[in-house]
Amino acid sequence: MVVMAISVAGLDPSGGAGILGDIKTFSALGVYGAVAVTALTSQNVKRVSGVLPVPPDFVGEQIDLVMEDLPLVHGKTGMLYSEDIIRVVAEKIREYRLRMVVDPVMVAASGGRLSSEGFVDALKRYLLPEALIVTPNVAEAEKLSGVRISSVDDARRAARVIGDLCDVIITGGHLGGKNIILLDGEISILEGELIETSNTHGSGCSFSAAAAAYLSRGFDLHESLKMADAFVREAIRHGRYGTLNQFWSLEEKEKPD
Repeated sequence: MVVMAISVAGLDPSGGAGILGDIKTFSALGVYGAVAVTALTSQNVKRVSGVLPVPPDFVGEQIDLVMEDLPLVHGKTGMLYSEDIIRVVAEKIREYRLRMVVDPVMVAASGGRLSSEGFVDALKRYLLPEALIVTPNVAEAEKLSGVRISSVDDARRAARVIGDLCDVIITGGHLGGKNIILLDGEISILEGELIETSNTHGSGCSFSAAAAAYLSRGFDLHESLKMADAFVREAIRHGRYGTLNQFWSLEEKEKPD
């Protein structure tokens, strides 16, 4: 049986983030990846110079045609850009009963804006109630919760606020490697090594994609988050050119004895 997942996200032509990063992650974890493209961007690991959103109806049409052909259950969202795209994607998630990991992409790691006005309100109103879990970094969690986060305790409070809409993991790149997880009303901390490197472009995309991949392979949500965190840390550790290396495990196997 072929295991598969879908990424509904934007295109990063540098290949580090967005749907290309997601497909790399799916493939590295043995999952067949389908996509629906929400936006084209002109960017690299250092800067974003332009965004061209896909018409919302065409985003919906892509999802319809993929679902017509493939028995998908799990997937993830990345860059959605606008309220209209968010509404269409939320409708399709509900229509097809998809179990989706939501990466609330707002700003690129380089600082370029990847969302329009009204994005956060639309995300909270339409998409998060349909989500299996949302995976914000600290800056995104602040936007979603209204809580200023400068400590783990602050992150716990933010997770409680966001948890009124759906389960959440606040990823720990800015919390000393600590991920704050709220599942079914219970908070836990997933700790990991904080790797000092500049090869982090696309780490949020790959984390949410890895979580969706492990879910599609039959792991429960908490185990999928743990395994996704471990996968991304190794992809960062073996990264190059400013971004992750999702195929690090294959390269390790190919090394001569």
